[in-house]
Amino acid sequence: MFSHGSRIPKALTIAGSDSGGGAGIEADLKTFSALGVHGLVALTAVTAQNTMGVSATHPIPPEIVSSQIEAVVSDIGVDVAKTGMLYSSRIIEEVAKSAEKNKLRLVVDPVMVSKAGSPLLQPDAVETFKSLIMPLAEVLTPNLDEAFAITGIKVNDLESSIAAGNRMLEMGAQNVVVKGGHLEGDPIDVLFQKGKPPKKYGGKRLPCKATHGTGCTFSAAIAAHLAKGYSIEQSVSLSKAFVEAAILYGYNIGKGVGPVNPLGTLQIDAARYSVIERMNDAIYLLERTDSLHSMSPECQINLGMALPAYFIRDIDDVCAIPGRIFNVAGKLKAAACPAFGASKHVAKVILSAMAFDESVRSCMNIKFSNEILEACREAGLTTSSYDRQLEPPNVKLKEGESIPWGVREAILSFGKVPDIIYHEGDVGKEPMINILGKDAVEVVAKAIRIGRVLDSKANKPAQ
Repeated sequence: MFSHGSRIPKALTIAGSDSGGGAGIEADLKTFSALGVHGLVALTAVTAQNTMGVSATHPIPPEIVSSQIEAVVSDIGVDVAKTGMLYSSRIIEEVAKSAEKNKLRLVVDPVMVSKAGSPLLQPDAVETFKSLIMPLAEVLTPNLDEAFAITGIKVNDLESSIAAGNRMLEMGAQNVVVKGGHLEGDPIDVLFQKGKPPKKYGGKRLPCKATHGTGCTFSAAIAAHLAKGYSIEQSVSLSKAFVEAAILYGYNIGKGVGPVNPLGTLQIDAARYSVIERMNDAIYLLERTDSLHSMSPECQINLGMALPAYFIRDIDDVCAIPGRIFNVAGKLKAAACPAFGASKHVAKVILSAMAFDESVRSCMNIKFSNEILEACREAGLTTSSYDRQLEPPNVKLKEGESIPWGVREAILSFGKVPDIIYHEGDVGKEPMINILGKDAVEVVAKAIRIGRVLDSKANKPAQ
């Protein structure tokens, strides 16, 4: 039997607090948690801060900073520590003393200026930082401005990045990652290690405005991965990918630069699990309801459900049935387990509807007939339609645009998203009814209501 604490990696953040929750210890603790590492804190300063900038700073007494470090080291233990905002020479001296005494592995984020331009390290503390902290850094993670402040080398391309990185190795850091987020074009981070050639980590410039806290999140992620036993190279690579996800799912809040979301990867995994579970519940109902097989069209049925709107980026964020749902001897049977990206057609219906109402995240296509359409209405479901023969030529000629156009037309005509959107086909296009709802179970429940109406009509005695 393992003890509950035997395999829990522990990382310590020695940094300031961001009252806006985007950077500092707030970003660090979110990152540690997301990566399965227990986070510890030695607070160096309290800032009054939001997405617009820092309006006030109150440093913690240096002896209290070192006392916090001693308290957690002596009892809980620290696998790796990271430093962020250190603010003053006296705090730097205390942190350096504690780090040396406790032989802390340090990931050092040389926080000097906030993203909005507010100073986070006093000017007279820069030399103290270079002489006391840099020689203790197992990994140093400067951005371009910080690299310039440390080395005097203006970094504006890969060549100058290499010059600055090598200079910081000479100044005592064991490993250096010069971050390329402020470079023109795609961001390229470069890892420098003594005795090894520089290693480049490429990336794509993301069209996102929520970038507050990227530096804190990156250095915290490196510390977390090191605490879990990864190598320097692995930690940098994994942390870069982690930060990209945190930016991609960042929060566009406030009037300035929104914060990244270190919990984004956990949240999307939880959302995917929830969607698949709901899809499985819906499939269970489908396969055990006798009255639905008669609604299967020639192209077969599919059922889809999207992630919440916040996580939607493209059609691969909609879960459906690979191979569709078949009529097998009078019963519906899913060809495979639900999977994301399994149906373009159903996904396009859902995403088009979500553009009007984010709560409508599911769709199921069934056969069109006047009898089934009348059953939809008798079941109390609202309906709207579009005419594929009225599709504009520019839409018809563009691959994949017909469904979004039609769904928009039906919704605009009805005034909101209805339960049912149908069309009566066109040359080479099978007529179809789409059942819409908030989730897959609700959609299947609507289909069951339609099926019961059809059954009651089929079993009604002739007059």
